[in-house]
Amino acid sequence: MTPEQLIALDQQHVWHPYASMDNPPPAYPVVSAHGVRLKLGDGTELIDGMASWWCAVHGYNHPHLNAAMTQQIGDMSHVMFGGITHEPAVTLAKRLVDMTPEGLEKVFFSDSGSVAVEVAIKMALQYWHSKGQTNKNRMLTVRNGYHGDTFGAMAVCDPVNGMHSLFASVLPQHHFISAPPMGFDRPLEAKDLDQLENTIKQHQNEIAALILEPIVQGAGGMRFYSPEWLRAAAELCKQYDVLLIADEIATGFGRSGALFACDHAQVKPDIMCLGKAITGGTMSFAATLATTEIATSISRGDASCFMHGPTFMANPLACAVANASLDLLEKNDWQAQVAGLNQGLKQQLTPALALDYIEDVRVLGAIGVVQVTSAVDLGKIQKMFVDEGVWVRPFGKLVYVMPPYVMSPQDLALLCQGMLRALAIYFKEAYATTQ
Repeated sequence: MTPEQLIALDQQHVWHPYASMDNPPPAYPVVSAHGVRLKLGDGTELIDGMASWWCAVHGYNHPHLNAAMTQQIGDMSHVMFGGITHEPAVTLAKRLVDMTPEGLEKVFFSDSGSVAVEVAIKMALQYWHSKGQTNKNRMLTVRNGYHGDTFGAMAVCDPVNGMHSLFASVLPQHHFISAPPMGFDRPLEAKDLDQLENTIKQHQNEIAALILEPIVQGAGGMRFYSPEWLRAAAELCKQYDVLLIADEIATGFGRSGALFACDHAQVKPDIMCLGKAITGGTMSFAATLATTEIATSISRGDASCFMHGPTFMANPLACAVANASLDLLEKNDWQAQVAGLNQGLKQQLTPALALDYIEDVRVLGAIGVVQVTSAVDLGKIQKMFVDEGVWVRPFGKLVYVMPPYVMSPQDLALLCQGMLRALAIYFKEAYATTQ
């Protein structure tokens, strides 16, 4: 099939994420991926600044990950997890318990990040039900949050500026407060927690858990906030008997500069969601971790078990490659990799603050964000990025990169320079059309 034939059939039959089928935007056919580069059907190579939506932290076609999957396929690619167990799952569970914040000792595996969030919400609700507090059936969360596209997850995404306002009338209704003030290094002010504490006080009898993305709010605005705020929020949860759910799907495994974003604040959540980078970007997989108190209470409740069980739970192939990904994190010194990316992103992107179409530049860990003055036309600017030899997928006013950890300083410079050149061309043309 030629690239042209593939694109024609794609536009006729394939529904892409957040895309129209009436007037589908262009899709670029990728035929292979190696290291930090994507190869298109016409031979063009692009430096990937997105790490496949933040998960391919070791780059593509890594021999250690490929070997782990090949070996596991030779044994079994899948087996049901009901009444059966296997070494890849047990080994992975123990490793996750050992590396996550203290107290998270029980691991529930699932298929994707959204499902991990569904599981976390169900755990919180079933926990309080098992304690006889059936009135605690609402979540508390913050604006600018994003937790996934399934119904439970959508209900705790920002209902106004998020992506799911269309479904507001049929989603469960939860409590929202203002997003934490922006600024990783921003000193905490006494008033910063007033709304959170007042809301918990007012609705303490019905709030089961506070769910949030620690330190980094991803698709809801690429916002960074203070570890001091997170630490204070966690203390309020303990004070008022509210569970804390940390959605670390985007931030887990080093992306923010700490192994888990909660580590910036030394916070120990009651429930933690993991996904994305857990398999090094090779396949969909996720985990929800909980404390022994939560697991034991649920198990001693009316149902005598947690009422959830995905068909592909603890898929052996995914568990095997997740273990291999953790091997690479340890072997490759992820701290040094992320620190190098952090330094390079600051060096390359900070000068853009001088440009009149740039509102803000912010960098944390291996995350670089350029906020522009007006929302970009995705189809138009995507082609400009491709023409510059880079793959960047912005949304709204946010043009950002989350590179694979293995990206070299040279490739990072090419990525950032290509991104900024495309923005310069885009806004020059946009300015010209308004004259």
